[in-house]
Amino acid sequence: MSKLNEILQQPEGRRLEFKANMPTNAELAKTIVSFANDAGGEFFLGIQDNPREVIGIEGDQLIALEEKISNIIHDQCSPVILPEILFLNHEGKHVIYTKVYKGSAPPYHLKNKGIETGTFIRVGSSNRQASSEIIRELERQKQNISFDSELVFQKTLDEINIDSFKTLFVEKTEEKLAKQVLQKLELYKSEQGRELPTNALVLLSDDELRKQMFPYAKIECARFKGTDPGNFIDQKTIDSNVGLQAEEAYQFILRHISQGAADYQGVFRNDRWEYPIIAIREVIRNAVIHRDYSLSGKDIKIAIFDDKVEITSPGKLMPTVDFSDMDSGQSDIRNKILAPVFKRLGIIEQWGNGLRLIAREMQSYPEIELSWKEPGIAFRVTFTNKDYLQQQELQQELQQELQQELQQELQQELQQELQQELQQESLFSKVLKILKDGSKSRKDISLELGQKSISGQLNEILKRLQEGGLIDWTIKDKPQSSKQKFQITEKGNLFLKLLNRNRE
Repeated sequence: MSKLNEILQQPEGRRLEFKANMPTNAELAKTIVSFANDAGGEFFLGIQDNPREVIGIEGDQLIALEEKISNIIHDQCSPVILPEILFLNHEGKHVIYTKVYKGSAPPYHLKNKGIETGTFIRVGSSNRQASSEIIRELERQKQNISFDSELVFQKTLDEINIDSFKTLFVEKTEEKLAKQVLQKLELYKSEQGRELPTNALVLLSDDELRKQMFPYAKIECARFKGTDPGNFIDQKTIDSNVGLQAEEAYQFILRHISQGAADYQGVFRNDRWEYPIIAIREVIRNAVIHRDYSLSGKDIKIAIFDDKVEITSPGKLMPTVDFSDMDSGQSDIRNKILAPVFKRLGIIEQWGNGLRLIAREMQSYPEIELSWKEPGIAFRVTFTNKDYLQQQELQQELQQELQQELQQELQQELQQELQQELQQESLFSKVLKILKDGSKSRKDISLELGQKSISGQLNEILKRLQEGGLIDWTIKDKPQSSKQKFQITEKGNLFLKLLNRNRE
């Protein structure tokens, strides 16, 4: 196998597994059905995963192990799975290679456990028992139908509120959303004399039924302070109909990333966003269009940090799509009814063009790293600013230099006050320490000093501190405001630091 050296550099994952020794019968069978239920996969026996090393198999064991693998797959997996099993030689060491193709008759399962408890799927590099929702989705795949095409029996077409969808459709297509258009788009079907909406039409509606059936069909957006989830700077829940969600999410991101001048061509300035917004727009569109709406309790999440933007969509990446090969024009549709509607609305521009647009724009952003992974039953794309850490380090260096300069300046300006405070603490430093805990009014400071009323001495100290730039007003443009307070400045904090350092 000419590409074995390349494969040895890849991590275990959705389509790849390594074993130094033969696993148990049950473990191997779970891996095989997981591969068949998903995108297919490759199993290598004789290769240790961590640390990666070709251990090899004794030559006289090859035939017996091949037969054992074949028998386990035949005897324990259902429906029938026909793998490709080969012997490979890597630098004189024997390896058994088993290739499993994506199955056409899922759900594949362990015979002795049955479909409900014996169906397994691949999640990252592990095999997990499939939930009832996943099993139903696999059964739909076998019948070549999609979740969004299934009929809803709670309301008829005439009873469901699709007013905003009608308005959006006219705005984007300049065509009235007549009944025959709805029928052509398969957004409703006739069943036993009743005109019933599909899941797709409910998702596109503003009807209360959408919130009852799909309370999770929303996007949770958050701008976090720092580089980890924690404190919110801003957050928004987008729970409008799915035809509007992509644009609203895109606008949320634009509000929280910056746009600045990157360079000049002659006298003309070129404005450039700090992140590749075309690529981000395509990822958001894909998240809305290709998410698995059959999964309950899972919503799309958009998280913006100081150093990255993350977009997570429920549902695994479609089996035939390889996100690492963006230029190949791949296109695989999970939601077969919604996708054509989104194309009419202009949310999809051209089939198979989204990944190409992402790849093309990423070439103009060498400082941004695009990465993806599947955390559980979800697909996450991350845009990371590689320059962020370097910028933070530079900023810290500049801050230290500035602090040193300020300290030198401060020592020269306030040398007399510093020496007096070192000999005996006075109101000068006491007031600064009070304000270090937060802004205070003149009266508050007087009370904390234990004075019965505001003394002339305190007024003089406050004046000196303000003239020296150690304290300032909280309401600078209204000195006489009844809500006016004093606050310590950076210079004031430096004075206290110098004082403490000299006392040590």
